[in-house]
Amino acid sequence: MTKEINKEILADFNENLNQDATNNVLKNAVAQVGIFSASENPEAKTKLNPSFNVTVDTGKVSNQKHSGRCWLFAALNNVRTEFAIRNNIKDFELSQNYLSFWDRLEKSNYFYQKILATADLPVEDRKVNALFSSPNGDGGFWQFAADLIKKYGVVPSYVMPETAASNNTNEFNAVLNQLLRKNGIELRKLVQDKVSQAKIDQRVEDMLAEVYKICVYSFGQPPKEFELSLHTDNDKLIEEASITPKEFFNKYFTTDLDNYVTIGNTPQNNREYHKTYFVEGSGNVVGGTQDKFLNLPMERLSELTVNQLKSNETVWFGNDVLEESDRKKGYLMGDLYQIDKLFGIDSSIEKGLRLDYKQAEISHAMTITGVNLIKDQPNRWKVENSWGVDNGVNGYYIMDEKWFEDYVYEVVINKKYLSEEELAEYAQEPTILPAWDPMSK
Repeated sequence: MTKEINKEILADFNENLNQDATNNVLKNAVAQVGIFSASENPEAKTKLNPSFNVTVDTGKVSNQKHSGRCWLFAALNNVRTEFAIRNNIKDFELSQNYLSFWDRLEKSNYFYQKILATADLPVEDRKVNALFSSPNGDGGFWQFAADLIKKYGVVPSYVMPETAASNNTNEFNAVLNQLLRKNGIELRKLVQDKVSQAKIDQRVEDMLAEVYKICVYSFGQPPKEFELSLHTDNDKLIEEASITPKEFFNKYFTTDLDNYVTIGNTPQNNREYHKTYFVEGSGNVVGGTQDKFLNLPMERLSELTVNQLKSNETVWFGNDVLEESDRKKGYLMGDLYQIDKLFGIDSSIEKGLRLDYKQAEISHAMTITGVNLIKDQPNRWKVENSWGVDNGVNGYYIMDEKWFEDYVYEVVINKKYLSEEELAEYAQEPTILPAWDPMSK
C-alpha cells in the first residue's frame, strides 16, 4: 500500500464539499436528526396504506421479547391461525417456550453429533471453526419448527408460559454455549484417542442430561400431558381432562407439516434457478427432515405467496428486516431511506452480489397475512411480526413490493400450489452449500 491520505487530498475534499451551499443545509440536518430521519421517503405514509383486499383473519400479535426465536414464533403463528379460524378463537396463542425448550436440547445433541463427525479435522478447519463459533443459538428456519412439532407436539400458551430466561436468552446462551464448547473439546479428544463408540455414546448422554437440567431451570418442565380448556369466541368450551402435546396437535390441527416446502430466491452467479440447495449442517433435530430449498425467480415467490393467501392461508417468510425498515412505524419499504440522494452517492448493490459479499443475510422471519392487489398484481403486503403490539399497526407491518423483491429470501409454500415441474425440481438431490453460506442463519 503506497497511497496515503495527505494534506493536499484533504484540501480537495473540503473545497469540493464547500462549493455547494446545499451541503451545509444537509450537513446540519444529518447532524441534528440522523441519517435515516433526514433521508426518509416522504411518500412512505401514502404508499404504505394499511388496507388490503386479500387478508387472512388473524389475531393479536405475539412478542418474542429479547430472544432470537422469530422463526419459531412465525411458524407457530401459521399453525395457530388455522386452529383459531376453524375453532373461532381469534387471539389463541401456542406456547413458544414449550418448543424452545426442545429446540435447545435437540440443538445440543445436533452439535455433539457434528463434533463427533468432524473430530478428525484440525481445529483450524473452517467446518470446525463454524461449529465452535455458534454451538447453540436462538436462530432457525421453518423446517426446524416443523420437525419439533412432529416430534413433540404443541401446547397452548397457558400450559407452559414464558419465563425470564426465555424472554431474554442472553444469559442462557452464554451459559449453554460455554458448556457445549467444553464438551465439544472433550468429544474431539475421545474420538482422537480412539475410545469405544459405546463409551462415547454414554458420555454424550451424560452431557445431554446436564443440558436438560439447564433447560428445565431456565424454561420450566415441559408437560407430558395437560388439561385442555379453551373458550371459543362464541362461548363454546373445548376441553379434555388429560391430553398429550402430540395428541393435541394430531387431534385439533389439520396442518400437514410434510406438505410444506421452502422456496428460496438467491440470484447469485453460482446458483441456478429450478435447482435445490442445502446448507451443510442446517438442522436442529438429529434424524429430522433435510432443510433444503428450491431456488426460483422472485416473481414466482410472489405468485405462490398470493395464491396461498387467496386460499386463506398465511405464509412464513425469511427476510432481512434490518434493511430499509422502521421498527416503530412498521414500515418495510424498498426505498424508505433515500440515502444516495442525501449524500449524492451510489451505494446500490444488486441482490445476488449483496449475498455474495455479506451485505445481505436472513436476519428475521415473519408471517405474511395479507396482500393488496391492483390488476391482480401486488403492490403491498400485510405482515404479522412478533415484536408486540407497540410496533407497527398493533404489531402488524406494511411491506411494499420493492421490499419484497429486494429483501425476502425464502417463503414456505404448500406443495399443492407448485406446478408438476416444480415438484419434480424440489425432489432433486440438493447441491450442498457450506455452513457459512449467507442462506444459513
